[in-house]
This record gives sequence, C-alpha cells and structure tokens, in this order.
Amino acid sequence: MKFIDIIINKDYSGYNPIVFGHQECPPSWAYGPAVRTYWLLHYVHEGKGKFIREGKTYNIKKGEIFVIPPFIETYYQADSQYPWKYTWIGFEADEKSEKTFNEPVLRRPDSEKIFEDMKRCFDMENSKGAFLSSKIWELVALLMESDKSTASHIDKAISMMQSEYSSGITVAEIAKQVNLDRCYFSALFKKEIGISPIDYLTELKLRKAAELISVYRKSPTTVAISVGYSDYCHFSKAFKKFFGCSPRKYSETDK
Repeated sequence: MKFIDIIINKDYSGYNPIVFGHQECPPSWAYGPAVRTYWLLHYVHEGKGKFIREGKTYNIKKGEIFVIPPFIETYYQADSQYPWKYTWIGFEADEKSEKTFNEPVLRRPDSEKIFEDMKRCFDMENSKGAFLSSKIWELVALLMESDKSTASHIDKAISMMQSEYSSGITVAEIAKQVNLDRCYFSALFKKEIGISPIDYLTELKLRKAAELISVYRKSPTTVAISVGYSDYCHFSKAFKKFFGCSPRKYSETDK
C-alpha cells in the first residue's frame, strides 16, 4: 500500500516541501541505487530494512529516520521477513538549514507523532505546503532541543560570544552557560575551531573595535567600553599587539 502527495512548490524559505508519502512495503522491496535532487527523510513506523549511503550500510528499524541528501547515491531495501512501513517527506533546504540533517540515521522514536500528523495533508487542498513546512520546522525544533553534540556546545558558545562580547563576558561564564568544565570546554573549543576560546573572543572584540573606529568613526575610548574593555590601557595594548598600531594611530591612518 502506497500513498504519495505531490506538493505545489511555494518556495518557502528554510524548508520547502516537495513530496510527501506513506508506504507499507512488500517483503524485500527495494529502491535504487539512485540520487535525489532534494532532501528526503524516511521515518520507520514498523518493521526493518537496510539503507546504503555512500557505500556504508545501515540496518534500520522502528523509530529511526534515514536521511537522503540531494545528489548523494543511496539504496534501501525492506527486510524479507519484517518489511518496513514508513512515512517520507521530501523538501528543499537552504545552506544554513540543511546542517540540521547531517547524520545518515537519526534514532528518533519521539518524532513519530510529527510524521503521523503529516498524514493530515492528504485531506488538504490549498494548505498542504504550508502545513508540511510547519511540520518540518517542528521536527527541526525537536532535534535542536535534544542535541547534546559537541557541535551544539561550540555553536552555542560562539553565539554567546557574538551577542555578549560587549558586556565583558568571560570564558568561565561561557563554559558555565554550556554546562561544561572550563578546562574541558577550552580544549574542546580549540579542537573544533583551531584556536582557544579566549583568543577567539579577543579577536572578535578587536575586529569589532576596528570596525567602530574605521567605519563609524568612534573615539578609541568609546570603542574600548563598547567592546567590553573597562580598562583602556588593556584595550590599547591588546589592539596594538593584534593590529600593529595603537587605536589612536589606527584611527588616524585610516582616514
């Protein structure tokens, strides 16, 4: 039994649904090797099967989502004794959004309700695309909320630096906010980004300072406070070390 719904392209930003379907596969039913031009997620409600992506085989079972990125060759086959029943959603994603689905297989039994709810689109006419787009976003929210990966810790730390650098936030405060020991956080950050968090934060503040001086013509004393330095001498010393000249000299030579 197979149901497919083609979605009229509305060019929704973030996640734009293209196709939706549900299938109860016969034993050993297979598809591929093939490529898609859009993202495709399959949520397995019952049964099991195998999924091959870029030469690696994954044994998929109930409660898992197997992920097919655009232009990546894949093959999948239902089990001969316990063939799977799954729901799939195909969509386009912008470069920023597609990072959410970077794993070949997601163990997400808690997402079943979302995929079950997607089936309501079969009874809709004009709102299919908007409804399915909202369901993809709901799935993304679920994945983000429970993401405990290294990347999520580092991404959160960088976001904090970019939004709080002017407040004088410290590495110790950032480590506390991401629930990591300071030493472990610093080692993890350097491994992922290539420089220590203190060096990253310092460079961020100094580049922001240079922009305020050269583009917005703000005085060095005002800039020092604006980027989180309460001590102007400390700011001036750090600025000269990074740019090779003092903030005041930088403001004069850039005119």
